[in-house]
Amino acid sequence: MEAFMTKRALKRQLREGAFDAEQFDDSKIRRLPVDRGWSPLGGADEGREQGYLKTIKAKSPGQEELIKAIDAKNLVLALGPAGTGKTYLAIAKAVEALEAGRVGRIVLSRPAVEAGESLGFLPGEMEDKLAPYLRPLYDALSDRLSMKRVRALMAEGAIEIAPVGFMRGRTLNNAFVVIDEAQNCTYVQLKMLLTRLGWHSTMVVTGDPAQSDLLPELSGLGPVAEKLDEVGNVAVVRLKDRDIVRHPLVAEMLGVLWAHGCARAVSPARARR
Repeated sequence: MEAFMTKRALKRQLREGAFDAEQFDDSKIRRLPVDRGWSPLGGADEGREQGYLKTIKAKSPGQEELIKAIDAKNLVLALGPAGTGKTYLAIAKAVEALEAGRVGRIVLSRPAVEAGESLGFLPGEMEDKLAPYLRPLYDALSDRLSMKRVRALMAEGAIEIAPVGFMRGRTLNNAFVVIDEAQNCTYVQLKMLLTRLGWHSTMVVTGDPAQSDLLPELSGLGPVAEKLDEVGNVAVVRLKDRDIVRHPLVAEMLGVLWAHGCARAVSPARARR
């Protein structure tokens, strides 16, 4: 009976993200379940118990460049395909800065509504409607902190998660700001977001211009990145397929799908000829 209760409690903890308070002791390592299949660290990692400390480590040259850029610059744009760790690294560095006392709060934001969709069809109050759009940010946070710790920091105001539309008119001082899925922001929205940066703050903007849910001419991430390339105090880091740390099939699929998308985009022009 005791073993059964232990398994049931473990399943509940994994499902709800509830972990023991002892895990916040810096001397302890938080253990994660390991998939014994493919690993981004290669064959040498097989059979070894996985765990991580609060300090993250880059797994590709592009990720290393991104980490160094975040440490050196107050404004960083991280562009790249899915699976390159853009959001995870940004939030991990945000948690690291908060825990070290270098900032007073973390502000995470992303577009709440993609093109052609509306919050109106979702049930519940506004917070309930926004929850599915902001869930990826909660997931990334809970991978660095327990959900109990996240809820406590949110109650204190040390962590704030808000949609892009709620950022207008604010000045974010002494904060680490992460703007996620920025490819779904227009040029005007990105201009508004970038000008929220205040004193003693760091802002990281992440996104993949190739995966925008907006029409190509409406997405502002690509044009903004090109313009900010010329600003010396801004870092624009472009991650590549080689930086993908998910299953190797992700990189292969993206390569095929990208080529197919380019072919479809060219075919109408050929037809007119």
